[in-house]
Amino acid sequence: MPKILIIRFSSIGDIVLTTPLVRCLSQQLPNAQIHYLTKPAFAGILAPNPHIQKVHTLSSSIIKTIQQLKTEKYDYVIDLHHNQRSLLIKLGLGVTAKSFDKLNYEKWLAVNFKKIDNLPNLHIVDRYIAAAQHLGIKNDGQGLDYFIPPKDEVNIEQQFPNLSPQKYIALVIGAAHATKRMPTQKIIDLCDTINQPIILLGGKEDAENANNIVTQSKGQVINACGLLNLNQSASVVRQAGKVVSHDTGMMHIAAAFQKPICSVWGNTIPQFGMYPYLSVAAQAQSVMVQVANLPCRPCSKIGYNKCPKGHFNCMQQIDVAAIANFANQMQY
Repeated sequence: MPKILIIRFSSIGDIVLTTPLVRCLSQQLPNAQIHYLTKPAFAGILAPNPHIQKVHTLSSSIIKTIQQLKTEKYDYVIDLHHNQRSLLIKLGLGVTAKSFDKLNYEKWLAVNFKKIDNLPNLHIVDRYIAAAQHLGIKNDGQGLDYFIPPKDEVNIEQQFPNLSPQKYIALVIGAAHATKRMPTQKIIDLCDTINQPIILLGGKEDAENANNIVTQSKGQVINACGLLNLNQSASVVRQAGKVVSHDTGMMHIAAAFQKPICSVWGNTIPQFGMYPYLSVAAQAQSVMVQVANLPCRPCSKIGYNKCPKGHFNCMQQIDVAAIANFANQMQY
């Protein structure tokens, strides 16, 4: 009965992308016990997962965290964060440990020398699973998991009168970094071009911007930013006909539900290996929209608070018509 600790501290999307490995470990190793170490803010994503027996949260003291984890007597550690803190935890536990390849050098080359592309054609999910190959684990091809507790399931028709499941677009306007987000006017232009009802999704920090979008848009646009918790937002995404999202955690949650997704890319690029992880059927219904051949893109493997060049062409030149065309081809 192997006892395995998976380490991934953050963030939403990265954690969702680890779920195929979690499931494969649980189902392919007889009687395996899977524990997971993350930051307290993300424990709620993992707690409903039936393949995880226990979720541990990172303490402000690494020493205290190690002491608590030592009592579990793990057989293996799989490090899917691979930073200094996870290294200290692995050293402190002193058991067999494997880490995934972050491709930091290859990403550095792509960011600093745009035409030098040594990035493998390999999704990060497959790099995560490769970290457990020594245990005989293989990708089962079943995609991502996201489990919504029953208490967080949203009744669309009650919550949003005049809307019905599968008959609206979930438009995710938030993202952790500004250079991953379309400018407000672009989103307004998009909403004016989409002929379907739209629910805007994001955090509390997006609520004011969403109100401005609703006020200035001509179509049926509903602001749900800041009104729902993460699982409730996931429920809205699950029940949407289609999803439009920036490169953010909710995009990966939509992928877990195999939704048709239009992913909109700013300063980051899909070649980093974190594009929507979809089945062949869902891929055929999905699109990626980005401004190709910009000499300044990618400018970061993560993002910035503002465009380093000042022009923000990666989003200012985004093809709104292509996004709207995806959204308007709804069948119900």
